[in-house]
Amino acid sequence: MRKEDLFKKNHILGIEFDRYVLENPDFLERIPDGAEIVFLPEDDPELCEENIRLGRVHREEGRPIVIIKIERLEPPRSRLVNVRIESEVA
Repeated sequence: MRKEDLFKKNHILGIEFDRYVLENPDFLERIPDGAEIVFLPEDDPELCEENIRLGRVHREEGRPIVIIKIERLEPPRSRLVNVRIESEVA
């Protein structure tokens, strides 16, 4: 997997995880301070494998590791409500 793809996919997972813990603050309390979070998306075996490899590197550095298993991401949807056009641009 290219580094750019690895970064992009983990970045998206990180953003979604942040949203998740904002809605589920008790979940965040279970993660130790300073822990390295490793996302294991079950619907992306290649990313899962890469993240396991990266997690092993951090574990060897003595950092606490927390595995976050994710079944899948839902397709992105707009959160806009009651969208309408007031006037057309000339």
